[in-house]
Amino acid sequence: MSAKRLYFIDAVRAFAILMMLQGHFIDTLLDVSHRDSSNMAFKTWEYFRGITAPTFFTISGLIFSYLLIKAKHSGTEKERMRKGLIRGLMLIGIGYSLRIPIFEWLIGKFNSYFLVIDVLQCIGLSLIIIVVIYRLTFKKTLIFSILMLLFGLAIFISEPLYRGIELPNIPKLFANYLSKSNGSIFNIIPWFGYVAFGGFISTLFYRYVERPRFKVAIVSGFFVVGILLISKSAWLLMQLYFITDLEILKDVAYYNYLFTRFGNVLILFALFYAAENYIKQPIILKIGQKTLSIYVIHFIIIYGSYTGIGLHQLIGKTLVPWQAIIGALFFLTTVCFISFYYVKTNKFIYSSIRKLIDKVKKYTN
Repeated sequence: MSAKRLYFIDAVRAFAILMMLQGHFIDTLLDVSHRDSSNMAFKTWEYFRGITAPTFFTISGLIFSYLLIKAKHSGTEKERMRKGLIRGLMLIGIGYSLRIPIFEWLIGKFNSYFLVIDVLQCIGLSLIIIVVIYRLTFKKTLIFSILMLLFGLAIFISEPLYRGIELPNIPKLFANYLSKSNGSIFNIIPWFGYVAFGGFISTLFYRYVERPRFKVAIVSGFFVVGILLISKSAWLLMQLYFITDLEILKDVAYYNYLFTRFGNVLILFALFYAAENYIKQPIILKIGQKTLSIYVIHFIIIYGSYTGIGLHQLIGKTLVPWQAIIGALFFLTTVCFISFYYVKTNKFIYSSIRKLIDKVKKYTN
């Protein structure tokens, strides 16, 4: 990133992707009879699984925005925005491709399920939105920072308005980004809210990371704000409801999962940043830098992308807890090994796509 590299970002990304892998493995293969929410071990697993996606989206917004606004100093902001747009489109394309049932298509069997939106499409569109917002703010960091904060708050507070939205008259290609009615898992709202908060946090690092007491201040701030969001955000929303009589504030307070999960994310950030000197191990940083390839490989193995044959189809929900735990550890090790030694780096993929686009432009001009 610069001489002042934020190693904790890669560590958080590594944690998030590994938690996502084991979460998908256990959720896909653990026998239904062992899913007991009264069991402390399973309840703890459920809790951490619930904060994995918010962590992943927030850290994605943080790192992308941080690199974007830092590029202004080196005069490469146009190239960075271009890279962001290409990366966003690439993530959207890969996201769709992972759900294409090739063999079904070959025999003429088509359905619209491959149009459902998952993590990659949501992050890809979020990166494009960030680039657009940054451009519209004329690259003014303060305006960008305020807008990111306001976007995050507005998306979280307005959640009841779009919670059960259905868009039957809009083509599924577009409706799936906003509605879960067709099977989409990650809609752009509320998930862009976490990306927006990550963008806001990136501006704090951009402005103050060189200050001598910044680390103590930001770690303390993450802890305090995180705890307040977990324990007091619902109470604050209710107080605002009593003052303003806005029904939406009460609705958010009664189903306050977005703010509480963001509170958990901030506490994770505090822990990882405080322990940065102890966790910047090569293996951890490498995992954090290979999240795309790791995600794609795990999706193919578990869900049978392209072939229709994966662990989900071969094993199903049949494993007992000890089998699921051992299997998850073996699965994490295997996926990381394949990603490290048999898959090109994310940077190689991005550069190859950019070269392809440049060639297309050359021949079409």
